[in-house]
Amino acid sequence: MADMTELSPAIHKPAETRAMARSAVVAELRRLLPGVDDIRKPLPFDLPALDSHLPRGGLARGALHEIVPATETALPAAFGFVVALLAHMLAKLSSGPLIFILPGHMRLVSAHLSGHGLSNLGLDPARVTLIETAHRKDSLWAATEALHSGVPRAVIAAIDRLDLKTSQKLQLTANDSGRPLFLIRPAPTLEASAAATRWRVGVVQAARDRFGLLARPRWNLQLERCRNGRPGEWKVEYDHVTHRFSLAAALADHALSRRASTRSYQHAGGS
Repeated sequence: MADMTELSPAIHKPAETRAMARSAVVAELRRLLPGVDDIRKPLPFDLPALDSHLPRGGLARGALHEIVPATETALPAAFGFVVALLAHMLAKLSSGPLIFILPGHMRLVSAHLSGHGLSNLGLDPARVTLIETAHRKDSLWAATEALHSGVPRAVIAAIDRLDLKTSQKLQLTANDSGRPLFLIRPAPTLEASAAATRWRVGVVQAARDRFGLLARPRWNLQLERCRNGRPGEWKVEYDHVTHRFSLAAALADHALSRRASTRSYQHAGGS
């Protein structure tokens, strides 16, 4: 009887050859299409305290993400956070459009995008394509088709109600396209969802410069759910010039710092 140790190389050789051939094909595709892997890389906030709660250190690109205003009055803040996140994301990526889908059937505060407002958050309005819809089903159709096209870098839509089955379809579509879908959910109650993350955005007083002008917007971010990650809560601020997020310092407001310094000086015996 033949020694099995002598036969094993012959048995495994075809499988090894096939594996090597597949590796060669993948390597060649990566050489010809250098950006093919980029759509699967996570989108980090570049903020370790926050990124450490996310799988692979960032937001999944091919996934559904829900943005929920903490209160009815926090809806503009939720929009602002999404715009800042997109500006931060696009600062690292090649050119490409963004698609906003805003419904006419919902009463949304600040539902009309402002070019000036986008610019103030570091997002070029020329990269934004706005789609206005008359019905919820039109918004869902537009979001699905936009993802299927593979053209936009990201799709953003406002949806008031979303059942589990529909959210599962959107998650699968986003995953297939490799593009993120951000759903702004201005609803007091939320149904079960297949979203990869759910963020609740609250209002925080913005940082001001020494002249009292708005310098950096701030938000209270609560990561309520995160598939393969951990929930958490942070107060963050955003610099539209550098496109960077940071944790909001307790005394980042210059006016507050000056008042605190004055009180400390008076308590120390100063006049």
